[in-house]
Amino acid sequence: MGEITESEQVELKRSTAELKEAIISMVAILNKHKKGTLYFGITNNGVIVGQHASEATLREISQTIANNIEPKVYPEVRTETMNAKTCVKVTFEGHEQPYFAYGRAYMRVADEDKRLSAKELENMIVKKNKDKIAWDTDICKRAQLFDIDKKKIQHFLAISGRQFDTLKNTLEKTGLVKEDKITNAAILLFGKRPTDLFLQARLRCAVFSTPETLIDMQDFEDDIFSLIDCAEKYILKNIHIGMKLEGLRRVDVPEINKEAFREAIINAFCHRDYWSLDSVDIAIFKNRVEIKSPGLLISGLTIKDIQTKQVSERRNELIAKTLKEADLVESWGTGIRKMRTLEPKMRLEEVGSHFITTFMRKEEETLKEGIDEKVTEEVTEEVTENQQKILDHMRINAVITVKEISVSIGVSERKIKKNIAKLKTKGLLERIGPDKGGHWKVK
Repeated sequence: MGEITESEQVELKRSTAELKEAIISMVAILNKHKKGTLYFGITNNGVIVGQHASEATLREISQTIANNIEPKVYPEVRTETMNAKTCVKVTFEGHEQPYFAYGRAYMRVADEDKRLSAKELENMIVKKNKDKIAWDTDICKRAQLFDIDKKKIQHFLAISGRQFDTLKNTLEKTGLVKEDKITNAAILLFGKRPTDLFLQARLRCAVFSTPETLIDMQDFEDDIFSLIDCAEKYILKNIHIGMKLEGLRRVDVPEINKEAFREAIINAFCHRDYWSLDSVDIAIFKNRVEIKSPGLLISGLTIKDIQTKQVSERRNELIAKTLKEADLVESWGTGIRKMRTLEPKMRLEEVGSHFITTFMRKEEETLKEGIDEKVTEEVTEEVTENQQKILDHMRINAVITVKEISVSIGVSERKIKKNIAKLKTKGLLERIGPDKGGHWKVK
């Protein structure tokens, strides 16, 4: 049997002489993780010493737990042989936080049991009550029908293949009205100015040259659909984009798969805790991109659960349903699997009160598929951004005119001609045939 060590979800006790301390540890673990394991017969440094365990011993442990933990928990108490010695294993689980041991509440921190202060206990109770009330289906008391953007609703209906009736009837049919009142979800999804009513309708984006040095920061305020698009565009703007050629057509290849990080963005807005006034955050570093949303996993789910099982528990059912109808969310429980397939090095973690999805960035050179490496490096080093755009247009359309390039990239015809001359001088571009009837050859 492998070595057993204490952790946030495992407690070790030498014997049942420490039963009171063990019960306190159980409560601390329940309040933090909702489930855990306790062993009698193992010292706190992992040495298996054994524990006498008759039927009476097991019964005493069960009764003492039942009498001194509130709300009641009913653990599994049994013997287990380890290294030829008998120990007692207690497996417990509960979802009615906060739990109390001998009238006091505790929280697990590493392998220690920290007694909760009155304020911490109050926050836990408030959170528990909030979790019982779905934020998205709650009524927005300050909202009126005129706070809903009719065009946004009509666009959504067109995507989901439905007809627009009146604004009120449409909201009722989509479940966005409750007791004849506008719901929070309706404002967040289709509000004219959602931030006027909810500070949560925000997205914060930043680029860091080092973990401590910020080189760009932008905040966005809008409905969920718009914020999802803003997040995607910000990431694409600030990561490397390579290319490959499919026939004569150039296809952009971001260093992080676009479908993968878009799925993570949608998840962040779909499953975040909207009781928190915090925003969804995008942080771009030299080696990674982090997508951070307020709120931990619900209903006792773990990172392992969502990565290995097709789970479908959602914090915001109404928001999730609407995003699915708009084809932003695929079949329930498949998003994590899709991201991991597209980006195997993707990492999921819970830090503090936030859920973070991290994508590792790739070396820029690995993106330039389908192009001769030597030529690509020369072009990258020798041409300006506008010159590169000119070459890209000519690769795709060998008979494109100067005027068409000018309109496409927003640069005057005079500057286009000047850059073409420089590209010819560098030996990167050649004109085959006359101005009329000829074509471009990108070398």
